Amino acid sequence: MISVPFAAALTASVLSTSFVSGVFGMAGGMILMGLLLSLMPLAPAMALHGITQIASNVARAWLWRQHINWPIVARYACGALVAVLAVSFGPATPGKPTALIFIGLTSLIGLSLPARLTPNVMDQRQAVGCGTLCTGLHLTCGVSGPILDLFFARAELGTREIVATKAAINTGGHFVKLVYFGHALVAGGGAISTVAILLAIAAALLGTQLSRVLLEAIDDASFRQWSQRLIAAIAVVSLLQGLILQLGS
Repeated sequence: MISVPFAAALTASVLSTSFVSGVFGMAGGMILMGLLLSLMPLAPAMALHGITQIASNVARAWLWRQHINWPIVARYACGALVAVLAVSFGPATPGKPTALIFIGLTSLIGLSLPARLTPNVMDQRQAVGCGTLCTGLHLTCGVSGPILDLFFARAELGTREIVATKAAINTGGHFVKLVYFGHALVAGGGAISTVAILLAIAAALLGTQLSRVLLEAIDDASFRQWSQRLIAAIAVVSLLQGLILQLGS
């Protein structure tokens, strides 16, 4: 069993971050990662984060399924496969501090570039590269949100297309992460409470459903404006986290 304070904190964290992700298709996962790490050790936090994000993204993808851009999803998946093979059979990957610093710096630089130089998931080769880069970061530090968001920041897609396509992409990414960190958790003799898993899934589904009202009301221009602000804010937080971890190591 889990304590009442832990259950309340977990439910509030998942509900609020799923709502944010449901509106913008971003930000919630990275915020949730920080909250879970404050509540439990690394391996169970990563595994529970994966379970929660799979539930949230599956619900979001199903909710807006008619808006998913499947060619982008397919190209991203090809790149993701390259990253999985590279991490599985390649040399050691960068540590979490390095990955977080990379995410922060790359996102901020990308936002400052002119539109013609900004990464764009509509380009076939860039979509594959996005899959490789983001999946590699997923397996390195558990998150890759700002980088993925950067590839969609200036894509010629509608609000619902962006949210739905990201949801489909993230479902696969979080599944890979769950398998990766779930194996580490089991190997270490750890486990996650069934009650915690059920609470997290229920809160994720509720937060996603509640977000629908606001997403339907927001226009494309406001969506893009707030999305870029969120990318910048999360990038700064990521950069600061990486620097703190690097200096403390």
